[in-house]
Amino acid sequence: MGPARAPAVALKAGRDKSLRERHPWIYSGAIERVEGDPGPGDTVEVRSHDGALLAVAAFSPASQIRARAWSFAPEAIDAAFFAQRVRAAVEARTGMLDERHTACRLVHGESDGLPGVVADRYGDTIVVQFSSAGAERWREAIVDALVAATGAANVVERSDAEVRRLEGLAPRTGVLRGSVPGPVTMLEDGLAWRVDVLAGQKTGFYLDQRDNRHCVRALCADRDVLNAFCYTGGFTLAALAGGARSVVSIDSSADALALARENLAVNPDLRGRSCEWREADVFTELRELRNRGASFGMIVLDPPKFAPTAAHAEKAARAYKDINLLALKLLSPGGLLATFSCSGGVSAELFQKIVAGAAQDAKADAAIVGRFCAGADHPVALAFPEGDYLKGLLIRKARGVRG
Repeated sequence: MGPARAPAVALKAGRDKSLRERHPWIYSGAIERVEGDPGPGDTVEVRSHDGALLAVAAFSPASQIRARAWSFAPEAIDAAFFAQRVRAAVEARTGMLDERHTACRLVHGESDGLPGVVADRYGDTIVVQFSSAGAERWREAIVDALVAATGAANVVERSDAEVRRLEGLAPRTGVLRGSVPGPVTMLEDGLAWRVDVLAGQKTGFYLDQRDNRHCVRALCADRDVLNAFCYTGGFTLAALAGGARSVVSIDSSADALALARENLAVNPDLRGRSCEWREADVFTELRELRNRGASFGMIVLDPPKFAPTAAHAEKAARAYKDINLLALKLLSPGGLLATFSCSGGVSAELFQKIVAGAAQDAKADAAIVGRFCAGADHPVALAFPEGDYLKGLLIRKARGVRG
């Protein structure tokens, strides 16, 4: 009697093109049959209609993404596999951590060959998120690999994203290694930050904006700056460090603003600068500022995800247009607007059209003078364009007045 045949997923005829192009997702509608009885996170072979092996993947019976490819070659999926993948991801970030930067993303899901796995480093603490059944299945092996590859003292799990529900997984958070009694400290661009890795948004901080904060820092000297959706003050501190004349920062979260004030306090070189924190609904506050005739030489709009999928794009478009229209009205002639979208359901092309429509309605002559994206620690695999979620525009408002 020969060895037992591995569980397998057989695709329908003509439904293997994306997988042959190394896109890692296999949707339920592409599957003709499932052989064997794989459970959540179990390893399955993915085969074409004619039986050719296309990938080795993690099975997810509860999700519309029924399997996610670990490898496009016939290799064993075991602890050694994850040790190699994690080590390669960490080594790819060589040079991104130094005496001025002690935080970056170490593992970026599909683009690092680890679907459903995110790991961010903040000093001696790593924060991990497992958002797929396969990542969940190999959770301990992945954590062990991260510790081995980095020597980090602490590991925190923040597997509390809504996407876990689509995988049939309950949320889970907690300290997995070491001790993390509260916010941890990191450095970015020489500035100190306190990061709430236990309860903050995402893994505690928006590491994907690192390069963009550096850009804003270089552009805001002697400008009055407005930072909307400021969270814990990322762009605020960057603007102050860059010589902004004043910064007004708005967020609806009292907890985020409390940590933002703490972040300002732990940077003694920034103390005494003109900085105002406002706890308010951003849409409402922007309208009130407009009604009072306020103006700013630079505005940063970094809102939360308005459209997680394309199905939400229309509603999100209205929200993006509203805040950009208000910002363009508040922007002084010659002023700069750094506007962002992290919504996967809004393409870069659509986002530019939305901002153009906002400028038209605001009767503002404006031009794109720069574009933003996530940093190099958030790579986008060419076979996985879904990973390109963060997009932004740097807009300059003309000094003349439209007739």
